[in-house]
Amino acid sequence: MGCRGIHVTGHTACLAHLTDADRDAYLAGLVPGSDIDHRGTPFTGPLVSALLDALRDPATGHPRLGLALFGSATFEGGTTFESATFQAAVFDRATFQGVTSFASTTFHHRAVFYSATFQDGATFNSATFEGGVTFESATFQAAVFDRATFRNDAAFDRAIFHCDAGFESAIFHGTAEFGWTTFRSDAGFASTTFRSDARFGSATFHGDAGFEQAVFERLARLGPLVCAERVVLSGAVFDGPVTLSFAARRLECRRARWSSTAELRLRYATVDFAHAVLEHPLTIAAEAEPFVLPDGLPVAEHILARDARVRIASLQGVDAAHLVLADVDLSGSLFTGTVHLDQLRMEGACSFGTAPSGMHWRTWPPVRFTQRRILAEERHWRASQPTAAGGWTVALSGSGHVGPAQLAPVYRALRKAFEDGKNEPGAADFYYGEMEMRRHDRTGTTPAERRLLHGYWLLSGYGLRASRALGWLVAAMIVTIVLLMGFGLPKDAPKQEATGTVPPGGGKVTFEIDKADPQNPTKDRFTGKRFEKALNVTLNSVVFRSSNNDLTTVGTYIEMASRVTEPVLLGLAVLAVRNRVKR
Repeated sequence: MGCRGIHVTGHTACLAHLTDADRDAYLAGLVPGSDIDHRGTPFTGPLVSALLDALRDPATGHPRLGLALFGSATFEGGTTFESATFQAAVFDRATFQGVTSFASTTFHHRAVFYSATFQDGATFNSATFEGGVTFESATFQAAVFDRATFRNDAAFDRAIFHCDAGFESAIFHGTAEFGWTTFRSDAGFASTTFRSDARFGSATFHGDAGFEQAVFERLARLGPLVCAERVVLSGAVFDGPVTLSFAARRLECRRARWSSTAELRLRYATVDFAHAVLEHPLTIAAEAEPFVLPDGLPVAEHILARDARVRIASLQGVDAAHLVLADVDLSGSLFTGTVHLDQLRMEGACSFGTAPSGMHWRTWPPVRFTQRRILAEERHWRASQPTAAGGWTVALSGSGHVGPAQLAPVYRALRKAFEDGKNEPGAADFYYGEMEMRRHDRTGTTPAERRLLHGYWLLSGYGLRASRALGWLVAAMIVTIVLLMGFGLPKDAPKQEATGTVPPGGGKVTFEIDKADPQNPTKDRFTGKRFEKALNVTLNSVVFRSSNNDLTTVGTYIEMASRVTEPVLLGLAVLAVRNRVKR
């Protein structure tokens, strides 16, 4: 099979197959910064050295290349592009001033681009590195390593990528070293396979870090890394136990698969975990302090905002039986569609959103929402209602058309999760939310049940608002006192009367003792003495006791009604207090 190498200009053979005299003449004609095209050429170590010597800049002592095309070339010996420089530094650097292409190139032995500088686009797509490669401290304007194969270790430590860096569908058989690497734009690792460890300790991404559909076969730790935009792990597969440490603006793990235990230690991030597949326990935890490297130095986070809270955006479609959340903000999280939500474990200070406080005059009659923890979906649903009060958040993209029928089971499951965690007061808010959704559900709740729930809410806030129940109790007692003073207490205590008939001529006399019906006074109904007596009757009725006071017929019925309603209201107030303090 013939040589595929590009012919040297003016000759009928590639650089490797020129005669010694022609090769020497060609190399002698090169100057630093010359454009070269040696695509498909088979290189040996001595031939590479001779080429670089011809391009060496006498001012710096290091090679300087212009346009450099090595696509489909093969490098049989050890290949080194080190010890060339573009700017003054401790180590010399190779400089590629023009477009550089190593597309489909095969390096049979180790390739070294130590401290090299690529001033224009560098293409290594579909390249094969059989013996490992070193790009330590290299500088790239833009770089493409799509579908490249790294059969040994690949070192990119302290490299700088000024524009996009692409590693899509690349395969790393050995360790991938990206420690202290800086990506000043987007970095794409979509569909990349990491068959060994991938080290991104203290790597910095100023744009997106995309790991969509990536496969991590034996990854033990990823990070700590810093990303000013998104870390995208959607569709990624983690085959072994792993710890991920990210300080990022957003983390997307939609449909990611975790085949073993995992721990996500995060800062700043808003996490989208929708439809992720968890086969073993997984923990999402917020780090209170900056990550610390093995050498004891903290990871620099200056490219991120100051608020380091970790927020969960969505858990829809996740099987929460294996999920643990620690110290995260759930105020904007979407829960509808989460499986086994009642088995979700929440540790530390996991916070939820709250209902808008204060009196709202936007609707009539004015409404005042009691302070309680709520779900983001309830916020969106209430904001979508025509009579929505102010303070509710408008629907977010992706929240769907969720209503009370879908939210009631979610509140119920979270209530059970809190109860199983022995947090009864915390569960109370979710019980309130469940009852609210049932009260507003016009599809799954019958009208009679809705009216009953409305009354339960109105009287005591579903047995959770002690102040409301006590308010109604006080109001009922005042009404009872007023009614008794006006209609229930007689003007005078009725006296017993004895009546009988004396037989003519003497004999046995029979008397009938009777008491006249109490009569309402015609004036002076609201006096201090009558108030005291009415208060005594009312207080006794609260605790199911008879006052033993004479009452009119109307007063007797008033007392009977009071002895039914007021103890119920007192019981609701006691129940509300108990639900808030019990353990």
